[in-house]
Amino acid sequence: MADADKLRALTEPLRVAPGSRVALARDFDPRHLPDGLSKDEGKELLAECVEQLADLQARLSAQDTYGLLVVLQGIDGAGKDSTVRHVFSGLNPADVRVWSFKVPSVEELDHDFLWRYVQRLPERGKVGIFNRSHYEEVLVVRVHPENLVREKLPAAAKREGVWRRRYREINDWEHYLVDNGFAVVKLFLNLSQEEQRQRFLRRIELPDHNWKFSSADVAERRYWDDYQRAFSEMLLHTSTEWAPWWVIPADRKWFARLAVASVVARTLLDIDPHYPTPDEAEQQALPAARAQLEAEAATD
Repeated sequence: MADADKLRALTEPLRVAPGSRVALARDFDPRHLPDGLSKDEGKELLAECVEQLADLQARLSAQDTYGLLVVLQGIDGAGKDSTVRHVFSGLNPADVRVWSFKVPSVEELDHDFLWRYVQRLPERGKVGIFNRSHYEEVLVVRVHPENLVREKLPAAAKREGVWRRRYREINDWEHYLVDNGFAVVKLFLNLSQEEQRQRFLRRIELPDHNWKFSSADVAERRYWDDYQRAFSEMLLHTSTEWAPWWVIPADRKWFARLAVASVVARTLLDIDPHYPTPDEAEQQALPAARAQLEAEAATD
């Protein structure tokens, strides 16, 4: 099992201190690696973390008191899908739900901007993973303000200050979730523009990757600087004490997966779920039940 102190040392440089001003290019290196960590060592540590996550998730489910919401954000090509596959592969699928949020439907646009995310929150004892999330409402919608028009808001709700208001509403909602026993882990996969270009080329050049390619993703690269500003504003205004952001260096997939697994394992270790202890009556009944089962074997 991965040591808790080791997980903290690996992840602490990735945490966005609440209230700190962030410029991604200046403050977070997409190719960051801890000193002395090799790829082979990273893969071994990831395997330990995946095993640890399976044990912690089993205890979380049995205790049925806390829930966990994992938020994955990142620009196209950052590796959100592969991160889910490699990090959460060992968890019991009955207790994990992954939601990939696309363009809002007509029904969803007829509700408030958080409505569709509320519908998909995990239950106690479960793990919910948002592949893209409510943060699209201050990212894509901000970079492409025509999407705000589609949300059919009253005029007063679209005036100056809409983004700061949404940051506040998101913070309040996440605080509410945490207060009710649902930890919120927010992971931003920080990809460089050059690495994104290389990954898009790979999708074109490899026939079995063509299905991943979308010309719309390439067109969206024209808005790179706009997205970087939107990401930085998001990190500034919504990294809180109760739900901080973690900026995951995403250029090296093996380290991105390790970093994600380490943050999630660290969070579950802080929750420290335990298997329920039988009450006194149940414990007193155990010897009799054991004797009955052993007696049945003797008569077979």
